[in-house]
Amino acid sequence: MRAQTFTKFAKQMPASWLPFADVASPGLPMARLLRLSLFKFTMGITTALMIGTLNRVMIVELFVPAWLVSMMLALPLLVAPFRAVTGYQSDIHVSAFGWRRVPYMWGGTLIQFLGLAVMPFALLVLSGGGQVPVPEWVGQGAAAIAFLMVGAGLQTSQTAGLALATDQASEETRPRVVALMYTMLLVGAVVGSLAYSFLLANFTPEILVQVVQGTALVVLLLNGAALWKQEPRNNERVKAMKTEIRRPFKAVWAEFIAIPNAKRFLWTTALGTMAFNMQDIVLEPYGGEILKLSVGATSALTAMLAGGGLLGFYVGGRQLAKGIDPMRLAAYGAVAGLPAFSAVIFSAPLDAGWLFRLGAFGIGFGGGLFAVGTLFAAMRLEAAYVGLSLGAWGAVQAAAAGLSMFLGGALRDAVNTLSAQGLLGEGLTDPSVAYSMVYHVEMLLLFLTLIAVGPLVKRSISFSPVVPSTLGLTESRI
Repeated sequence: MRAQTFTKFAKQMPASWLPFADVASPGLPMARLLRLSLFKFTMGITTALMIGTLNRVMIVELFVPAWLVSMMLALPLLVAPFRAVTGYQSDIHVSAFGWRRVPYMWGGTLIQFLGLAVMPFALLVLSGGGQVPVPEWVGQGAAAIAFLMVGAGLQTSQTAGLALATDQASEETRPRVVALMYTMLLVGAVVGSLAYSFLLANFTPEILVQVVQGTALVVLLLNGAALWKQEPRNNERVKAMKTEIRRPFKAVWAEFIAIPNAKRFLWTTALGTMAFNMQDIVLEPYGGEILKLSVGATSALTAMLAGGGLLGFYVGGRQLAKGIDPMRLAAYGAVAGLPAFSAVIFSAPLDAGWLFRLGAFGIGFGGGLFAVGTLFAAMRLEAAYVGLSLGAWGAVQAAAAGLSMFLGGALRDAVNTLSAQGLLGEGLTDPSVAYSMVYHVEMLLLFLTLIAVGPLVKRSISFSPVVPSTLGLTESRI
């Protein structure tokens, strides 16, 4: 009886109440859109595998030094700056079928697949668990190549995939498409984390090989399904490309960076991303060491952060669809982060775990608003450089996130050492001082972000999200 009542209520529920109910468009129906978003889902499970599962497995079970693990996980960031080149190449790619994005999505997927396929064997050799003794540099080199391949493939497929979504979505639905893509990323991270915790509950090297290679197969299959029949053949474009003069990347980049406010936009993205990501490396240690939260409680902090991010993505998508300026939305995200970081800071002297959790949720919410706002602004920066602008945005964001996490951990360790030695004074000897310093620096970065974003925000609160056809798409800028 209850099931029938719930079914009746669900059918009577207005479609506008459902998340992303209005995200589809005639050029990109819901079925195709959900299938396309699988490339973000696979990014989530790959990220969960590398940063979450392999991070712990390499240090605890395989006894790999922590500094070497950190270096390996940072290697994919080395290829992040090449996202701008990848995006530009997907803009001008010459294909016999007239495709632009699909070859780069598929090529990136194959590189990522190969990296994941050889990674477990490289890790076993790195840990000294191989059957045949080999020099130490062989394991280190093999693991480095595997991580680089995964990073290169991931960055390539993600840049081309976002550009393809931009091409296919209508101007009106593009904001909600952005929010949906990020939601699928978080869903993939959560699903991947739960799956890996179950599959590796009884760890053995053989199970590690199966799990990582199984992930490689899942990525290959889901990404293949995601790009199947997404980009139609364009015979007219094939004919045009035969006479088209391809300019070098350096010249096109000079034109792109000369777009009004393009440099300021990239700097704003970097500052805001650093502000919201510096605490990633110290969030759970803060809860465990300072607030004495259990392992389960600190693990739930990641869920709180992700939950805030999901809400931020949804609210951001809805507000962008209503016509809010994307950089104003990004500024709102930075403003929302200030009280959230303050809550985390004051949770230690107040010994308030609830305040800490609320702060983590607020950080995720502010970061979600900022990410959606800046990504949509990158999509609208200049229609002629969609792939290039998305690649530049992704490169800046990835590099800033990696740098900020390193700086967050280094700053915490440095301040903790000075505090323990009493070099900061008698009033700053508590262990919470080191963590508090990280969050104070993040608040400073948020203020710098607001200063940088000011000239980018339109004077009016809203604007028409539809570009007038008389102006042409090339007039759409921040």
